[in-house]
Amino acid sequence: MKKYYLSCLLTACFSLSLHAQKDKDKNKDVPPFGTIDKAALEMKACDFDPDAEAVVLFETGNLVCDIMGRVELEIHTRIKILKEKGLERANLHIPYHSYRNDESIRKMTAHTYNLDATGKIVTSELDKKSIIEKPLNKRFTEMIVALPDVKVGSVFEYKYILSGAGLRTWYFQRSIPVAYSRYKLDFPEQIELSSVPKCALPYDVQQIPNRSARTITQYSMANVPALRDEPYILNEDDYLQRVETRLIAINRTDGQRVNFIRSWPGIIKELMEDEDFGEQLKKNVPRTDDLDKELKTLTDPFQRMKTIHHYVRKNMEWNGYSSIWALNGIKAAWKDKKGTSGEINLILVNLLKDAGLDAYPMLVSTHDNGLVNTMIPNYQQFNKVLAYVKIGDQRYVLDGTDKETPSHMVPEDVMLTQGLVLEKLETFQWGWQTLWDEKSLKKNMVVIQGEIDEKGTMKGNAYVSSQGYERLERNPYVKKGKDEFISHFYTSRNEDTKVDGLSFENENDDSLPLVQKFNFTHSIESSGDYSHFSANMFSGLEKNPFLSENRFSDVFFGTNQSYTIIGSFRIPKNASLEELPKNIRLMMPDSSVSMTRICAQDNGLISVRMTLEFRKPFYSNEEYADFREFYKQLFEMLSEQFVYTRKTQPRPKP
Repeated sequence: MKKYYLSCLLTACFSLSLHAQKDKDKNKDVPPFGTIDKAALEMKACDFDPDAEAVVLFETGNLVCDIMGRVELEIHTRIKILKEKGLERANLHIPYHSYRNDESIRKMTAHTYNLDATGKIVTSELDKKSIIEKPLNKRFTEMIVALPDVKVGSVFEYKYILSGAGLRTWYFQRSIPVAYSRYKLDFPEQIELSSVPKCALPYDVQQIPNRSARTITQYSMANVPALRDEPYILNEDDYLQRVETRLIAINRTDGQRVNFIRSWPGIIKELMEDEDFGEQLKKNVPRTDDLDKELKTLTDPFQRMKTIHHYVRKNMEWNGYSSIWALNGIKAAWKDKKGTSGEINLILVNLLKDAGLDAYPMLVSTHDNGLVNTMIPNYQQFNKVLAYVKIGDQRYVLDGTDKETPSHMVPEDVMLTQGLVLEKLETFQWGWQTLWDEKSLKKNMVVIQGEIDEKGTMKGNAYVSSQGYERLERNPYVKKGKDEFISHFYTSRNEDTKVDGLSFENENDDSLPLVQKFNFTHSIESSGDYSHFSANMFSGLEKNPFLSENRFSDVFFGTNQSYTIIGSFRIPKNASLEELPKNIRLMMPDSSVSMTRICAQDNGLISVRMTLEFRKPFYSNEEYADFREFYKQLFEMLSEQFVYTRKTQPRPKP
């Protein structure tokens, strides 16, 4: 779900009242709602993005504010369905901030257009009874709309007004291409705004003249390519072409200037006085006999912290809603043993403090929510609260909803982000902390022993040791069963390979590596007398994810990484190795990635050791061209083939 940057409603009073000016521009480049060009229905592909499953033909947003601060955003969107996969676009989910009636959606209307057998345009109108308003929680509601009669080839459009919209980010780009997108801001001259386009692609901005004392600014982009799932992207919203708008000030008619730029201390004060956040930290969570019994024998602060963290994770069920708020109160959640991430983690903070630990709430934005802009004070950038604990010189970040991450590791979904720690609640003291631990790696070691028979089949066994964040990635699949584990991590990544006899070690001890042992059978590729195989098996590095020449986003690994592959392979007795791959060391110019390969052979036994170290978790978009070229060389090394041929049998002497 895209982040909505909601400002407070403009409540300053003015002596002058003025209705919002109607947009007199008849949108010459955008057809009115209800009119459709037959050419759009006959369209078979997007001319600037031929692989698209759907295309936004146009999307317009007109945000109008009157002199009293009432804000409305009218959105009009038209989409063409090109492939079966695009049909999901016809199911609309529109969230809005319904807390205290801040926002509401009105005048929702929608049409679907199709061509019948005779080529005539058939229009299907949305039945208003099919619109569902679904409360997501105490603060947000979602409007759900299923467009009628949508199929491949259809065009559908919808239009609605979001009242009380406040200022928000307008996105020109989507995961499908956008032929045209326009955003218009229409405000009284007394209101000062800051509009910042975050666009790497060409855009147009116009100041539209008018006879009233208003400022009308229009931004537009055309032929915007889709931002599809790029590998190792932090959050797509942070890379979408967009324009961000903030309220700066209001110049009142009496000459006074009301500044609306907020400060972090002011926001923290507001949060600490909020009934769903700060007030919850003052409440006492009833103690339980079993937890008290465990803590009674523990004097080491780390063990006390770990015990409380484990207790909350074991006894509290997350309801799937991530927020900073305790919407139903921590006492109700504690009683029900179920709650939001806000409720569970505020309970965790309370229990830690009650146990004498130096614990505080920390506001964070997870990777799927996007990075926090620390220069723009706004608590709506955060989507989660965690527990931040100080023990001596060590700092720990705990999430009571995360069942897998050990207490000593930073949860992976906030690694390399900024967290806002509220250290002294009574005086609203605060501070930013970078959530990063260079010692916690994503680490995998693979040891393979294989023997190839004369028919070209390699049989052997493998030992895989997964540590740190690599273990965390695999833990959920352990619980899903061995068949799904094998499919996800091994056979789907290694063609012509069968795996059986899988066993695990250290499943229940998160301080040790997750060890996987199994047998495998692999078909060797052959051409004539030549056969070849790669030692890069079961590592997770079988395919290069960075093949695309162009990339919108930065490369975000999130953690440092370490991979080791140790292989021992015996080729058939009647075969000889053509040439042993060279021992080599490959390194990025900044030394952030290094790869070493050592190979040897002895009487048909081939030994290889490859080590790969990542000492940098992030590469900017500007570095991508060089990074991609290095990755190409890296995977050529990883996947270089060992080629052997059958020995020529000597002819018998006459």
